[in-house]
Amino acid sequence: MNENKPTLVLIDGSSYLYRAFFAGGETMSTTLPDGTVQKTGAIRILINMVQALRKQYPANYIACVFDAKGPTFRDAIYPEYKAHRDPMPDDLRSQIAPIHEVVRHLGWTVLDVPGVEADDVIGTLAVTAARQGVEVIISSGDKDLAQLVNEHITIIDTMSGKTRDLAGVEAEFGVPAHLMLDYQTLVGDAVDNVPGVPKVGPKTAVKLLKEYGSLQGVVDNAANIKGVVGENLRNTLGWLPTGRQLLTIKTDCDLSGWVDGLPALDALVGRPGDVGPLREFYLKYGFKGLAKALGEGDAAPAPASSPRASSATPGLFDEPAEAASAPAKPASQLAYDTVLTWDAFDAWLAKLQAADLVALDTETTSLDEMVAEIVGISFSVAPGSAAYVPLTHRYPDAPEQLPRDEVLARLKPWLENPQAKKLGQHIKYDRHVFANHGIEVRGYAHDTMLQSYVLEAHMPHGLESLAQRHLGRSGISYEDLCGKGANQITFDQVDIARAAEYSCEDSDQTLDVHLALWPQIEAIEKLRFIYELEIASSETLYRVERNGVLIDAPTLAKQSHELGQRILQLEAEAYEIAGQPFNLASPKQLGEIFFDKLGMPVVKKTATGARSTDEEVLEKLAADYPLPAKLLEHRSLSKLKGTYTDKLAQLALPRTGRVHTHYAQAVAVTGRLSSNDPNLQNIPIRTPEGRRVREAFVAAPGHVIASADYSQIELRIMAHISNDAALLKAFHDGLDVHRATAAEVFGVPLDQVSSEQRRYAKVINFGLIYGMSAFGLARNLGIDNTAAKNYITRYFERYPGVKVYMESTRETAKQQGYVETVFGRRLQLAGIQTAKGAQLAGLERAAINAPMQGTAADLIKMSMNAVQAVLDAEKPAIKMVMQVHDELVFEVPEGDVDWLKAEVPRLMAGVAQLRVPLLAEVGVGANWDQAH
Repeated sequence: MNENKPTLVLIDGSSYLYRAFFAGGETMSTTLPDGTVQKTGAIRILINMVQALRKQYPANYIACVFDAKGPTFRDAIYPEYKAHRDPMPDDLRSQIAPIHEVVRHLGWTVLDVPGVEADDVIGTLAVTAARQGVEVIISSGDKDLAQLVNEHITIIDTMSGKTRDLAGVEAEFGVPAHLMLDYQTLVGDAVDNVPGVPKVGPKTAVKLLKEYGSLQGVVDNAANIKGVVGENLRNTLGWLPTGRQLLTIKTDCDLSGWVDGLPALDALVGRPGDVGPLREFYLKYGFKGLAKALGEGDAAPAPASSPRASSATPGLFDEPAEAASAPAKPASQLAYDTVLTWDAFDAWLAKLQAADLVALDTETTSLDEMVAEIVGISFSVAPGSAAYVPLTHRYPDAPEQLPRDEVLARLKPWLENPQAKKLGQHIKYDRHVFANHGIEVRGYAHDTMLQSYVLEAHMPHGLESLAQRHLGRSGISYEDLCGKGANQITFDQVDIARAAEYSCEDSDQTLDVHLALWPQIEAIEKLRFIYELEIASSETLYRVERNGVLIDAPTLAKQSHELGQRILQLEAEAYEIAGQPFNLASPKQLGEIFFDKLGMPVVKKTATGARSTDEEVLEKLAADYPLPAKLLEHRSLSKLKGTYTDKLAQLALPRTGRVHTHYAQAVAVTGRLSSNDPNLQNIPIRTPEGRRVREAFVAAPGHVIASADYSQIELRIMAHISNDAALLKAFHDGLDVHRATAAEVFGVPLDQVSSEQRRYAKVINFGLIYGMSAFGLARNLGIDNTAAKNYITRYFERYPGVKVYMESTRETAKQQGYVETVFGRRLQLAGIQTAKGAQLAGLERAAINAPMQGTAADLIKMSMNAVQAVLDAEKPAIKMVMQVHDELVFEVPEGDVDWLKAEVPRLMAGVAQLRVPLLAEVGVGANWDQAH
């Protein structure tokens, strides 16, 4: 693309419509002044997409083209054209008129020409402009437009980052752009219901066109093409001219009355946005942040032609979080500065201190937050305006950089000022990085990763994905800068100019994403509560990770030795039973010994027909045969040794002697945390050997380990959600709920419930929380299906509220596609509205369980935050060192144990008022295992 030539940017508006809607635009709504409820998500997201495009691709001429209502000339040629397409969703249809309106207000020419499609209007404008030497950029994901590509016309797909220029088309499709129409005619278009040649797919089409040069060459040689392809081609010869006509994008539409003065493009000159109508529009549709960003002026500046400018002032189309005092910057500029002098640094520091919200990003030496050091820092004060401060880039001929220690010392007062509001993507990581340099950042108000997690937990939350999904923006990837695999370089070896562009882009996109997501959260009170909970939890988890937990290496070494001895013994016992040595990890050898030599029954087969010896098979066979039992124990102990007793001491940070696990907030859709390096959630505590691993988690001298956890939290949540009278009474009366359930199900007095009956009741209680079927219950209890079904029937007779909850939850999930926790966290169930059979059953089980798991996750986060706040105020010597499932673990000075045992359960029980009392219990010991 020649930046010195005039440029025309054309948006495929219809493509944008659907992308905005299905990127989350189907959920957001507002009440208009006349009282009607209007869906607004697609409007909001499309505004971001359009503004981002104008920022990224400045142009002299701009137009946004939509499909018009009613039939086109293609329908007259072929009545079945697009006959299989689903109708447009009503929630999207209602947003079309407002979208047209706001795009006009933003300065674009909007076109929807009757009788032709948007592609035809785009084709006509593109070819008209290209003939005059104008460079044309078409923004669309539609592959059909590839037939327009030439040396002046390029298609960009901002969602995927794909560019279809001459080289890009041939690389993607295997044919040059001038043969794309021939290619499409042979293959057909299933989306538009245009048949091609049967059995001719992309590979065959490419082969035919390469062999015969063009579609006409293929047709001329139809008699010579052998096999099914030749026969189908000959049978389709009569159709191909019609198919080609349907697929041909018109480049000669009569646009008089729509774009006056063609071939001149004066009618498409980009205009500045009209602030007055925009503000009125934004307020009408509930976009308060956008309205606030417009400031108080009545007009916006005209767009400039340079894609990168040195000015750092914000502009209308940059949608700043807060209006800056400097003059507005045109939308078409990206002001990315590289700060290499103290004058430039001081100027930017003044901007940071004056701004109401600053996006902040660090570039570092490592992904391990406990050891990462800062290489550079970027800031963005308004979309399009960012700066990068390189500090420790080390490569030949690297320019002189400001000294890191002095830069951080000058930034420290602003970074540690809680009133200076900051924004980031995964802020917990950046907190650690600054802490490694002695800075405790305060004032983090927003985290775009957590915003995405609260709004759409089932989607990816990386910045690259967020920018594509919500802004239609793509950018430089880390691999683009540093490479991959063994040849990957560290960030301090990256050229500063490229590093600055990458880091500034990250901060800039983070601010843009925030402006897209925050209004959606702010508009829904429940989501705002969950988001505030996640932000607070991020800070608490940072503290927990920073504290770490002390590891007793000699204890682990002893356990590893003992496990190793037992593993060798199990191998010897297995060889003796089998009558020969064999590879315990070889499915083939296991199959021969199990089924051929020892005559065990084949339980199931693999997809390739081999006899399976997976864990499920071993568990079934272990009930009757000793060898599978030995193998199961061998596998369990080998995994325990390799994952924990051998590794934990190695994961301890040398300078602290502690392991500092990483807690991931934005992973589990239920809101539960996951941990890694090490994974504390998966220590197999149901076995004696697994429980012993916790002996190695110890306290410093003069301290003890304390563990506080909720009692039967998910059952209490079930009682609250279902409002079942019998369950509520059991908890209010302080009964053993499993014993109470056994008394109800088996019809015996409470004091006559046997231990076996209580065990059955416990399985039923927890099984139904997870949506367990009669078959699953039968397998867990070792009884037949009829008995299990009878138990479930009796359970629901005694607890009818639970059954009503389950049935209503299934229906709610199908209607809205998600369920909610008690506190409003949305738990998406993708596909439940169309799923059938086993898939539907699985999603319904998830729908029943998710509110329990999710509410438990909310409660433990609320407790964690509440306890940490009191520790900070009253007992700073007590350190929270782990959060595992429903449990909080502390390192406590011996003199503070009584205080903790009294106060922490009270705090945990008081974070929420449910229909049943919350109960937390504390254990204390020299190590984590003893604290249970």
